Amino acid sequence: MDSTISGLPEGWEVRRSNTKNLPYYFHPETKDSRWEPPAGTDSERLKQYMAEHHSSKSASGAFSGGAAGNKIRCAHLLVKHKDSRRPASWRESKITRTKEEAGQLINNYHDLIKKHEQGDPEGRSLSELATTESDCSSARKGGDLGFFGQGDMQKEFEDAAFHLEKGEISGVVSTASGLHLIERLD
Repeated sequence: MDSTISGLPEGWEVRRSNTKNLPYYFHPETKDSRWEPPAGTDSERLKQYMAEHHSSKSASGAFSGGAAGNKIRCAHLLVKHKDSRRPASWRESKITRTKEEAGQLINNYHDLIKKHEQGDPEGRSLSELATTESDCSSARKGGDLGFFGQGDMQKEFEDAAFHLEKGEISGVVSTASGLHLIERLD
């Protein structure tokens, strides 16, 4: 995002919260995120940018997803690590595992999902695993994130999700939030 257009200081961007469906401000380099605009923001420019790109009236805005047909529905399983954007979850108030340890966990979950797909009784579906193992609040819905369009999710997540066929499960996807397995539902 061009900070001269948005009014945000260099390096900051506007993203949308998956849980609250509200815009927030994120700096990918520092992994700092906040609900309020960062210091140094040109508030008039930001107000205009938000009205043009992030209002519910903006059918072509970055978070509107364009036409309804451009939206997809996915579920995911998230494993956070100590370097995640917010290293806490409904499961653990402070996540201390390393990214490597998170990688081992999510690879084990991926193996269980593959076993499930092959009919192995020891396997488990992504939805089953997400319900008990995901560090995202979507766990209570089996990892279901609902419908979203282009620009609604973190870029790495979105790129992977939009390349999946219905019913397909991604490999491990790394974002500022942690490590994900994504299943395309619709």
